[in-house]
Amino acid sequence: MKKYAMETSVGVFVLAGLLCVAYLTVKLGKLEIVGGDGYQVTAKFKDVTGLKNGAYVEMAGVRIGRVSGIRLDPKDHAALVGLVLDKDVRLTDDAIASIKTSGLIGDKFVKISPGGSDDALAPGGMIVETESSVDLGDLIGKYVFGGVK
Repeated sequence: MKKYAMETSVGVFVLAGLLCVAYLTVKLGKLEIVGGDGYQVTAKFKDVTGLKNGAYVEMAGVRIGRVSGIRLDPKDHAALVGLVLDKDVRLTDDAIASIKTSGLIGDKFVKISPGGSDDALAPGGMIVETESSVDLGDLIGKYVFGGVK
């Protein structure tokens, strides 16, 4: 009887450890299981150099979502960036999405600036007012080689 009690307690301990590892994998990997707690919108940019999947989305300095995917629009060769936003955040249909850098050489993120409209952007909608990222290397190259006056 004592043998089965020891095996049962070891089994429960191993199962608890596996559940902890699975939980951390989902949370740290930013995976969504059964939908998630946000809604999707898309932003259309001319250039998204340096932006990565999983980058955060912020408004007024507060993180409100993340980048869920980046793909090329075959029609006009623009970058379509999928954004998953927190369900309690509502954007106006004239909101502006900009790609910014945290710090001087930090990671890129998407900054949302609210528009002045009273009409809300529907889930699955498109943000068309965008500002692409500024490439620091291009700026330095223009300055060094006389492109900036």
